[in-house]
Amino acid sequence: MPKYSAGLLPYRWRGDGAEKQLEVFIVHPGGPFWSKKDDGAWSIVKGEYEPEDESDVLAVALREFREETGQEPPLEDLVSLGELRQPSGKRLVAWAAQGDVDADAVVSNTFEMEWPPRSGKAAAFPEVDRGAWVS
Repeated sequence: MPKYSAGLLPYRWRGDGAEKQLEVFIVHPGGPFWSKKDDGAWSIVKGEYEPEDESDVLAVALREFREETGQEPPLEDLVSLGELRQPSGKRLVAWAAQGDVDADAVVSNTFEMEWPPRSGKAAAFPEVDRGAWVS
């Protein structure tokens, strides 16, 4: 059975005229597996939902944004980006919204896992450890 995720991609314009450039806000996953990895690690803010919750997937995307950044999601010019089926089979439904997010003020919820491996000790890690605006 595939997994389902919903996400939000904030965007903003920087500069004027010919210098005008589109930037999008992405996040880096927290936890020990990603601490020294950048390539292929960054993504949009997203979170899983159950197929029976499909009637309000946008609400899932907005909730996940709040939980993973500690900020209110931008909602200006909200547009559906559709659905993408990832190589793993996971379905990702996403929206873009124009607005600003403070990348330096990202404060994420946490998850627990056994760390170090086979230690029997539980450690808490942020789901997202940082955010960035990229062109």
